[in-house]
Amino acid sequence: MAKLDKNAAIAELTSKFRDSSAAVLTEYRGLSVAQLTKLRSSLREHATYAVVKNTLTERAAKEAGVTAFDGQLEGPSAIAFITGDPVEAAKGLRDFAKDNPLLVIKGGVLDGKPLDADEIKKLADLESREVLLAKLAGAMNASLSQAVYLFAAPLSQTARVVDALRAKVETEGPVSDAPAAEEATTDVAEGGDEG
Repeated sequence: MAKLDKNAAIAELTSKFRDSSAAVLTEYRGLSVAQLTKLRSSLREHATYAVVKNTLTERAAKEAGVTAFDGQLEGPSAIAFITGDPVEAAKGLRDFAKDNPLLVIKGGVLDGKPLDADEIKKLADLESREVLLAKLAGAMNASLSQAVYLFAAPLSQTARVVDALRAKVETEGPVSDAPAAEEATTDVAEGGDEG
């Protein structure tokens, strides 16, 4: 490979590392072209699966600040550069590896943190982003319903008290202020005679 081609390949890989939220390193020894094509199409929505040259990938990873693949770039390597949902991409790789044991997941990186093969399998076992968001929305909706009930309770109690007072006034008649008014007039009248 000419030096210009190598530099272009390194620049492209560096760009892929930087533009991806995650990347998973795999070994594909023994897989056919048809199997790799099937894997690429299954990951297409969430990731780009690329066969890579180890030495160029090592240099590109260093330039991008990715250290997760140090010492793992041996044998026929391919990387899934994940730009979509990392959980769905991990599920796709895990499921493909179950059906095709020649695909070996070596490790990965997620938001700058290195992941080993077991951590990638745990990531694949998580529920999808949409399911987690739906659960969160349901929990928040239940909390809001409880809050509305708590805020509405004092208002409804006040309304019941006012309604009870109104019913009492209707049955017993209005409370008269006449005795208090008579006392006030008597006090004024007595005070007027002294002066």
